[in-house]
Amino acid sequence: MNENLCSLLVVDDEPFILSTLASLLQSDFHVLTAGSAARAMALFADHDIDIVLSDQRMPKMSGVQLLEWVKATHPKTIRLLMTGFAELQETVDAINKGQVYRYLFKPWRAEELLETLRDAGHLFQLERSHERLLEELRRLNLELENRVALRTRELAETNHELEQKNQMLERLALTDPLTGLSNRRAMDRLAERELHRRDRYPAPLTMGVVDVDHFKHINDRFLLPGGDAVLMDLARVLAASVRTVDFVGRIGGEEFMVIAPETDMEGAKTLGERIRSAVERAEFRYRDFAIPVRVSIGFAVAGSSNPVDYEAIKHAAAGALAEAKAGGRNRCVFFTPRELK
Repeated sequence: MNENLCSLLVVDDEPFILSTLASLLQSDFHVLTAGSAARAMALFADHDIDIVLSDQRMPKMSGVQLLEWVKATHPKTIRLLMTGFAELQETVDAINKGQVYRYLFKPWRAEELLETLRDAGHLFQLERSHERLLEELRRLNLELENRVALRTRELAETNHELEQKNQMLERLALTDPLTGLSNRRAMDRLAERELHRRDRYPAPLTMGVVDVDHFKHINDRFLLPGGDAVLMDLARVLAASVRTVDFVGRIGGEEFMVIAPETDMEGAKTLGERIRSAVERAEFRYRDFAIPVRVSIGFAVAGSSNPVDYEAIKHAAAGALAEAKAGGRNRCVFFTPRELK
């Protein structure tokens, strides 16, 4: 059974017409048939029916009455009416009461009937796709609202500065899909924001780049799934190693960035060693294998009285990282932006 085909219920009190239509339409639809309005109603109780095509003249209940019932109880079903009696009042009733999609006359032409029903099926598929998109949007909005509400409760006792940072994060809503941390774009914006704030309220600022040592060897041995598992575990270690006022994000590949506001050289050294030793102590596993993970860290520290822009402090952090790599890895190196000028 092709799940992409629409279901079609044909209602007519003439068995020959039902069998003829079922044979004609079976390649384009999942066809159900009913010899009366009562039987059609019973089928609606047991099946999801996308399109209903009903004859007008039937005993006990007319096609217009049936389609009016369908409109009230299954409004998403597309409704079509066919009859051999082209009376004006029936047409008006079909449009006003049953709100039919098309009004067809007997005897029908096979190609015209098929084209009309295919158009109806296409319309139903479009409406169903639209509803799915709307439902996904509602789900995502609800998920985002729940996350924002949780974050807001956690920060209810913090000072105004932390509230501003939280609002920025909520607006950006930019996360790395693998680790759940902020991504490069979010980290760039946070860094620029901290530098602008520092221009108004001078204070030291530290920015660091953390890189996994010999990550290519991990990927070569454990392939991408193993490398991804290491990055996800590393993200949790980094997040647990920084303060609540700090920011940590993944900026690409095996590189992570740390932004530590109001942190001078002494604080940066403490933070850098805490991160390095936490990674060294942490247990990284993929399936049944333990994977030793080490990181090199480059920190750039701008004192409260030193004017600095984002490119300068980022360049200094990259230079410090390069020196940490060249100096044997699994270590921290600290620069100030002026050291690379």
